[in-house]
Amino acid sequence: MSLADGHLFWIASRSAGIVALILSSASVALGLIQSRRMLRVRLPELRSVHEALSIATMAAIVFHGGILLGDDFVRPSVLDLLVPFAGSYQPVWTAIGICSGWAIVVLGLSYYLRGRIGVARWRALHRFTALAWLAGLVHSLGEGTDAGQVWFLAAVGIAVLPALCLLLASTLEPRPSIRRAP
Repeated sequence: MSLADGHLFWIASRSAGIVALILSSASVALGLIQSRRMLRVRLPELRSVHEALSIATMAAIVFHGGILLGDDFVRPSVLDLLVPFAGSYQPVWTAIGICSGWAIVVLGLSYYLRGRIGVARWRALHRFTALAWLAGLVHSLGEGTDAGQVWFLAAVGIAVLPALCLLLASTLEPRPSIRRAP
């Protein structure tokens, strides 16, 4: 049986999902490094890399879902791919993936609207990207065809652990208290 015998779209989707997870993990890690000023590197250079990783992640997510329209096994409709719980294939894991995908795309594109919504509001909103990334990780581990494979878990560990450690450090880091005048 060759790839063209019905599995090409599924394999392409799996590949794009793995790429999206790796890219988003790198983007989250870099974003956390930037926000904490952990590196002594000029921020514009990091910002452009973070932006490129974010755009590549969004493209991989769109491809991950869109290529499934050609799959002969699941046979999803456009609605199944865009609306949580609309499809019948593993509805909970798929819904988590759809919500994560939408959140990553909306939060990623919100960068270009920060002038209209205000930088402070945008930064507060952008912090939810970590939750969207975690939901994507849950989707990958719950629904992914390769989720139980050693190679997949090793690759996910290599890609995800740095970002996860930075996120935990950021979450556990005490925030400086802001004193307000009476």
